[in-house]
Amino acid sequence: MSLRIFINGTLYDKENAKISVYDHGLLYGDGVFEGIRAYGGKVFRLHEHLIRLWNSAKAICLSIPMSLAEMEKAIYDTLAANDLKDAYVRLVVTRGAGSLGLDPNRTSDPQVIIITDKIVMYPEEYYQNGLSIVTASTIRNHPAALSPRIKSLNYLNNIMAKIEGLQAGCVEALMLNHKGEIAECTGDNIFLVRGGDVLTPPIDAGILEGVTREAVIELARTDNLIVREIALTRHDVYIADECFLTGTAAEVIPVVKVDNRPIGDGKPGAITRELIRKFRELTRA
Repeated sequence: MSLRIFINGTLYDKENAKISVYDHGLLYGDGVFEGIRAYGGKVFRLHEHLIRLWNSAKAICLSIPMSLAEMEKAIYDTLAANDLKDAYVRLVVTRGAGSLGLDPNRTSDPQVIIITDKIVMYPEEYYQNGLSIVTASTIRNHPAALSPRIKSLNYLNNIMAKIEGLQAGCVEALMLNHKGEIAECTGDNIFLVRGGDVLTPPIDAGILEGVTREAVIELARTDNLIVREIALTRHDVYIADECFLTGTAAEVIPVVKVDNRPIGDGKPGAITRELIRKFRELTRA
C-alpha cells in the first residue's frame, strides 16, 4: 500500500503528493519543520514539538493556517491512514507558492505537509559499541545571523558539516559555534559525563532546543545526577569520562571516539547506558 501524505487537509498517495515548484520553501528554504517520533501509536512529546514548530514559524513571520488541535488530529489521522504505530513524523510548513523573488508578500497559501513513515535508526551495534565522530570545520550559524533555535527548511549549514563527517568515515560530526565552543552535532545534541556530572552546552551556545535533550535532562535529574548546562570546549570533550548524543531519530546514543581520540576507556559508559535504558523505558512504556 502506498504511503499517504497529508497536504493542507487532504491525504494523497505518496506518488501524487506534490507542491508547486514556485513554493518559497523549495526556492529559498523559507519554511519550518519538526521531526517527531511515535511509539506504540502515541506521539512522543507532541505538544512540545508543536510549540517549537509554532515558535519557529512566529520567528520568521509565517502564519500556520491551522490550530494546534487541528495539527494534532491531522498527525494521528495520517498515522492511522498509514497503519503506523512506531513511526517517524515529519511536519513541514512552507511559505507557499508565489513569484520569483525573496519577498514573502508575493506568496500565498502556506503548505502544511505531514509525512509519516517507518523510522530508520542507527544500527543497534552503534548503541552497543558507540560512535566515532569528528569535529567539522563548518561552524554553527552565528546566532545573530539566524537563530539556531529556528528549525527552518534551510539546513545547508548542518549538511556541509555532515558531509565533512561522512568524508571522514563518521556518521555524525561535531559543530563548534562562533566562539569556538561546543555547540551540537549535525542532527543531535551532545552531552558529556565528567566526575559523575552530566554536562551539556547551554541554549545560548547556539543550539536547537532539543525535545529529546530536555527529556534526557529530566531523566538524569530524576536519577539524582547533577546536570550542568555550561559552555564547553573540545578540551572538555577530550577529557570527558563519557559522551553521548540525543535526538529524535537517534534517541540516546554513545560516542566513544572524537577526532580519533578515545573518550574514557573507549567504551559506552555506565551513565550513558543507564540513560539509554531509561529513555527506552520512557518511550516504550
